[in-house]
Amino acid sequence: MGFDTPLTRRLGIRVPVVQGGLQWVAYAELAAAVSNAGGLGIINALTQPDQEHLRREIRKTRELTKRPFGVNLTLLPALNPPDYPAFAEAIIDEGVRIVETAGNSPGPIIKQLKAAGIIVIHKATTIRHAKAAIKLGVDILSIDGFECAGHVGESDIASLILNSRARQELGDVPFIASGGFADGYGLMAALSLGAAGINMGTRFMCTVEAPIHLNVKQAIVDADEHQTTLILRRWKNTSRMYSNNVTAKTVEVEVNSRTGEFTEVAPLVSGARGREVLVDGDIHHGVWYAGQVMGLIHDIPTCAELISRIEDEAGNTLARLALSSSSASESRSRL
Repeated sequence: MGFDTPLTRRLGIRVPVVQGGLQWVAYAELAAAVSNAGGLGIINALTQPDQEHLRREIRKTRELTKRPFGVNLTLLPALNPPDYPAFAEAIIDEGVRIVETAGNSPGPIIKQLKAAGIIVIHKATTIRHAKAAIKLGVDILSIDGFECAGHVGESDIASLILNSRARQELGDVPFIASGGFADGYGLMAALSLGAAGINMGTRFMCTVEAPIHLNVKQAIVDADEHQTTLILRRWKNTSRMYSNNVTAKTVEVEVNSRTGEFTEVAPLVSGARGREVLVDGDIHHGVWYAGQVMGLIHDIPTCAELISRIEDEAGNTLARLALSSSSASESRSRL
């Protein structure tokens, strides 16, 4: 099926599918595989310890694909935050043309990127934040529904409503539907709501090229839509994680803590422990991101197989709708 949306035209991709900027997953190998398959692959800047390592990862990605790819730069609260302007400088110097931003106070980084002529996609979990990002000059919004993995925001608005509101409120600014998407049926649903394409995170974790342990991929296949847990709501940093022993303990501490000090749960939600899960495959060692879309994931294909399947499903859906419309018209004409 051929696609022609604001996303395919603006980004120079064939299929309007964007890979999520997955922490500790979005390396060159996965990003290149997605881009080679026709979507937009993304590498995550924060998987790299510094500016020079990010430069190397960008160059590695470019060696693996000649097609467009992007870099995710997420601004997270931290006691010792990364040097975000230095990361942005590396992105600019290496000639990356597409950047996905997310997180807190992105204004200065967006300004730095836009001054270099970069296309900026910004992730938002509310229409209010999306409108604020438009004022900062972003080119495309990625609208994250409550079903998504990771940081879900604090409004609990699911993709069906949130993307319909985006269509109503965001004017001519294209938006990507994110949260709850895994196949061509979801892509067609998103397009019908007014989105220019979809973002998939958990689905791309469960592909051959995702550089994570097979145990994690199999856990996603074996899980259903009920097997996620929301943590850190008490600290206004609500995050959706795969349900395991550590998320259960985190919720217990969160509910029962008398002090409300984040230090009580910090060891449990350590990013280092989450990374070790992805590397070593012990799915109960730490917290790790996964979305409700796990209920739609039943295999571990290559990125090329997955995107080809999405094209077929989207084409079949469109053909079925066209046939239904034609049959209805014929019925009316006989009346």
